[in-house]
Amino acid sequence: MRILIINGVNLNMLGFREPEQYGKVTLKELEKELHAYSFGLGIDIETFQSNLEGELVERIQQAREHFDGIILNAGAYTHTSIAIRDAITTADIPVVEIHMSNIYKREDFRHKSVIAPVCIGQIAGFKVDSYKLGLKGLVNYLTSKENK
Repeated sequence: MRILIINGVNLNMLGFREPEQYGKVTLKELEKELHAYSFGLGIDIETFQSNLEGELVERIQQAREHFDGIILNAGAYTHTSIAIRDAITTADIPVVEIHMSNIYKREDFRHKSVIAPVCIGQIAGFKVDSYKLGLKGLVNYLTSKENK
C-alpha cells in the first residue's frame, strides 16, 4: 500500500511558525517521524510540500497513477482552493484532510473547508498526531474497502 502525504502552503515553516498552534517539530522532523510510523503500519509513504497551488494540484492529479490514497494538509488553501477540491475529485482516490491545529478554535474564516466534502474524513487539532491518525484511518479504510 502506498500513501502520499502532501503538505501545502507555509508548512515548510513548521517549527518556526506559531509553535503554540503547530508545535516545534520541523517539516523534516515530521517527515522522518512519519516514515518510521509507516513502517509499523506496513505501508510505503512519500512526502511532498509546496507553497504553490498549481504544484499541489499537479501532485494530486499524478497520485492517481501511483498511490492508494492521500493525506492532505493543504494549509490555508483548505479554505479557498476550488482547484485543489477539483483535483481531489478528479484523482478519484481516497483523501484524508488533516490539520495540526484545531481549525474550529481559530479565526472564523478557518472554520470552512472547501475540500472537506470531497475527502473521506478530516482530522484536526492533534499536531503531529493528526498525520498519524489520518494514516491509520486511511489504511483502515483502504483495508476494509479491499475486503468487501
